[in-house]
Amino acid sequence: MTDVNETQFHCGRVALLGPPNAGKSTLLNALIGQKVTIVTPKPQTTRNQIVGILTDKDAQIIFMDTPGIAKLRGKLNKSMIQSVWQSLGQANVIMLVLDADLYIKHPEYLEKDLESLIDALGGEHRPLIIVPNKVDLFADKSKMLPLLTRLGEMWPAAEIFPISAEQRDGLDKLKLLIESKLPIAPAQYPEDQISTASLRFMAAEIIREKLFLRLRQEVPYGIAVDVEDWQEDSERNLTVIHAVIYVAKPMYKAMIVGKGGEVIKAIGTDARVEIEKLVETRVHLELWVKVRENWTDDPAFIQELGQNAQVEQ
Repeated sequence: MTDVNETQFHCGRVALLGPPNAGKSTLLNALIGQKVTIVTPKPQTTRNQIVGILTDKDAQIIFMDTPGIAKLRGKLNKSMIQSVWQSLGQANVIMLVLDADLYIKHPEYLEKDLESLIDALGGEHRPLIIVPNKVDLFADKSKMLPLLTRLGEMWPAAEIFPISAEQRDGLDKLKLLIESKLPIAPAQYPEDQISTASLRFMAAEIIREKLFLRLRQEVPYGIAVDVEDWQEDSERNLTVIHAVIYVAKPMYKAMIVGKGGEVIKAIGTDARVEIEKLVETRVHLELWVKVRENWTDDPAFIQELGQNAQVEQ
């Protein structure tokens, strides 16, 4: 445990909730100051409950990032939504992140997108912070007034705090607001720990992120990454990683491999550079692509992937 003075020290869990592509992962990484969860332009890329830890002299905030709330089908999506409600049950503070730019342009989407959360948070007695994000996308801040008014009507007891996670605008004050809502309690993790996720899990997530970024609009959702082997050679300052990219249809394999293997080589290069920063050694990364048809509807396989990504407590 940390040696931080525990007098009036605050510690607790914060559930990061919200629709897909609201910027929850960007916000989490920005608050912690290091990358603990993947960020892509594609919505619905966070699949697990990612725990990020921010410790300063006065508080330790334990963030639980979650998949975007959406009406989705299939066993994988059911598993993702279960992760959201699990986080909600564990939280001392609930933080709802919204795409302010989207709802200013399309106010008709607001209640439709938040339908399940309106019901779930309606009688909530825990502190609720609503964070309209992406305010850097519009210059006239008065445009926010109708959105802020409606959010205040939906959740009268909530604190509403607009920010830009991308530009880090408002984050210091948001951190202080979160800390003020946490219970007085000692830290639960060492002060230098920023995540509970294992290195294997974080490496797999980096590979998955590079898949999304490299393939852009063509990327299929039926992609999973599993690190099958991890060997550390301290004498050579080398980590050898073998990872499998699972796809749900044969056509996706050709897409990821690319002509002459050029796409998967580029993905491997992009991922290796970032994994080396993570593990602080040289990395030899081997990637394979395997077809496992309809894996997103296979509960046993989804559970197996989840077990391989178990967090370190």
